[in-house]
Amino acid sequence: MESFRKSFKIGHNVNGEEGSSGNDDGGEYVVEDLKERMHSSRGSRLTLIESELELESAQRRFSRQNVINGLKDLSQGFFIHPDNRWYKAWEKFILIWAIYSSFFTPMEFGFFRGLPENLFFLDIAGQVAFLLDIILQFFVAYRDSHSYKMIHKRNPIALRYLKSHFLPDLLACMPWDIIYKACGEKEEVRYLLWIRLTRVRKVTAFFQGMEKDIRINYLFTRIVKLIAVELYCTHTAACIFYYLATTIPEEKEGYTWIGSLKLGDYSFSHFREIDIWKRYTTSLYFAIVTMATVGYGDIHAVNLREMIFIMIYVSFDMILGAYLIGNMTALIVKGSKTVRYRDKMTDLTKYMNRNKLGRDLRNQIKGHLRLQYESSYTDAAVLQDIPMSIRAKISQTLYKSYVENIPLFRGCSQEFINQIVTRVHEEFFLPGEVIMEQGNVVDQLYFVCHGVLEEVGIGADGIEETVTLLELNSLFGEISILCNIPQPYTVRVCELCRLLRIDKQAFTNILEIYFHDGRKVLTNLLEGKESNLRLKQLESDITFHIGKQEADLALRVNSAAFYGDLYQLKSVIRSGADPNKKDYDGRTALHLAASRGYEDITIFLIQERVDINAEDNFGNTPLLEAIKNGHDKVASLLSMEGALLKIDNVGSFLCTVVARGDSDFLRRLLSNGSDPNSKDYDHRTPLHIAASQGLYLMAKLLIEAGASVFTKDRWGNTPMDEGRICGNKNLIRLLEEAKTAQLSEYPDSSHEVTDRTHQKKKCTVFPFHPWDPKEGGRYGVVMWVPHTMEELIEAASNQLELADAPCILLSEDGGKILDVEMITDAQKLYLIINQTASKC
Repeated sequence: MESFRKSFKIGHNVNGEEGSSGNDDGGEYVVEDLKERMHSSRGSRLTLIESELELESAQRRFSRQNVINGLKDLSQGFFIHPDNRWYKAWEKFILIWAIYSSFFTPMEFGFFRGLPENLFFLDIAGQVAFLLDIILQFFVAYRDSHSYKMIHKRNPIALRYLKSHFLPDLLACMPWDIIYKACGEKEEVRYLLWIRLTRVRKVTAFFQGMEKDIRINYLFTRIVKLIAVELYCTHTAACIFYYLATTIPEEKEGYTWIGSLKLGDYSFSHFREIDIWKRYTTSLYFAIVTMATVGYGDIHAVNLREMIFIMIYVSFDMILGAYLIGNMTALIVKGSKTVRYRDKMTDLTKYMNRNKLGRDLRNQIKGHLRLQYESSYTDAAVLQDIPMSIRAKISQTLYKSYVENIPLFRGCSQEFINQIVTRVHEEFFLPGEVIMEQGNVVDQLYFVCHGVLEEVGIGADGIEETVTLLELNSLFGEISILCNIPQPYTVRVCELCRLLRIDKQAFTNILEIYFHDGRKVLTNLLEGKESNLRLKQLESDITFHIGKQEADLALRVNSAAFYGDLYQLKSVIRSGADPNKKDYDGRTALHLAASRGYEDITIFLIQERVDINAEDNFGNTPLLEAIKNGHDKVASLLSMEGALLKIDNVGSFLCTVVARGDSDFLRRLLSNGSDPNSKDYDHRTPLHIAASQGLYLMAKLLIEAGASVFTKDRWGNTPMDEGRICGNKNLIRLLEEAKTAQLSEYPDSSHEVTDRTHQKKKCTVFPFHPWDPKEGGRYGVVMWVPHTMEELIEAASNQLELADAPCILLSEDGGKILDVEMITDAQKLYLIINQTASKC
């Protein structure tokens, strides 16, 4: 695909010559369109050929697949570029005629009743020149005030001219002197001469160009303009003064301001016989004196018509005087927009000359400054005094439709979109400007509202390749910002672009608050790049960043759990963070909350359906963490939910605890279901260790928990044997009493059977079928396993409030349990109503 790229050349005409016209800003601000075609294969530029007269054909897009489109564009005809040097010369020629017409029209109205022959032919020549100018206006391209694009299509050019100045220009070219004579010299026809004063706009445009030309002194230009305004107003008033005196019969000429005028010994009683220039000078003198003194001059009204006009004129003079004084004050204060523009351009020119900047860079700087001056997009200064809440609503009204339709934000919440919209800034860029360069660090994210840009990849050999075109609802800079990598492609403007910009820091802050939307953004980014084969090489960088962000989220969750910040924990989890995500040690948020004893956070995490039996890298479960750190309430909460210790080699672990003498830890372990008869690698139980070291309190805790005194280690020694070797009399007495009690409880069993039978086991009973979904959140109960099934069912029914119905116990596989000997330690059981018994 081939695409045109437009660029602006500032300070030179299309032939490369320095601009020198009065309204071309002195070669500093002439903005031209150079249309270039970018080949996607090599990115080379082909400048369009222009004719010697610089009549440019309409923009044509040649497509290899469709030649008909090119032929269709040719039908648009030719247009004249407004910066064409021949057209500039024509504008100066028409300006001279406009000055003549603006000056002579009031004079013709006041001093002539039918033009003399020499002035008649001069008037006809001027009207012919203006007619030619009307015809040329239908071919002159113009720059759109909103998009700043050069419009060169015939229909928009003609429509624009027809809606603006065509009718006044056409009426102004009518030969009103001939029409006046043909109509029998009716005075009303002569009033139509004033239509020609619309040509003053060409003089006004000339002064505006001089004001922006930094080669001409701004004070001089403004003073000349103000003097011209003042003289023209008084010139027009002088012509009207004389007209009022000549539109009454000659016999009543003494009853006019000039007929009754006496200056010393000189009388104007027969003023019609006086030379025309003396009459004009007299009228102009009194008009200027009246304006300068605001009615205190020697002129006075004689008849009613003159009274009415002088009242209007004096009132107008007050307004004109205020205008002149205000403008002179503005010249002293230097506060106008044009003055600031000229000062800034002058400083920039000096800076560029001092640092010897290149021509292309100069043109970009000047063009952008000119764009700021001529366009109205710098609205930030206008809105800076408005409250933030109102500015946010304005931003949402203007920009929300652009941001929410960007594919990167697909599926994101409205709150997230609103936060971005309120922080964007609007900017415009001229064709040819490079916004981002390949390999640079990017700190801005841009959204395209209008215009076309292109992403260009530049190879090691310097060859450019157009990767993609960026149009409406596109964005760029997101890869560099989100993945913290250099900008992968150069972004260059093809057409004048209206962009929305947000700073990297502001965008990052929003992502930190809206975690869920941030993950959605990264997912959309990965999906968008996967669909583009040219950009798939960035997939690894994006995937790595997604993993890094997920790790950061896990760290935030664990940090909130560690410090007990329930509000922050809720915010992070509800924003999309996974509460089961583990940190570098394999710990979850529940591990940390349990180890710190935070009951509220533990309850919240249980409600969030976290894995209560998750193990860290060291094999610790949340229940074990709570027990280790002495948080009995948290341990009780976890036990009620069916949490398990899951200690590898329980015997060795308990033996270590006993040897360490940590009685509190041992008591918590035993109360939470640890088997006191567990053995280590030498088949020694914790009671063996306690007896061998004379730890009376430890032995008592173990015996109360059901530790057997008959268990033998690998050498055949029992805890009783170890106690006798130790020689602790109190401990020996405790072991003897335990032996007697255990023998009386199991009189017919051998020591081994007694040892095996007396081991206490616990189970967790849930009040639903194992195949039912568990989303209902119904709690179970942890119980010690009694000697018979009837006792177990009865106790569980009472705890789970099912005592009035016949129940049975099922295993996790749905099998009915018939004997307590089938139940293993820490097994999950399910108590359900026996439907068969109920029917009976």
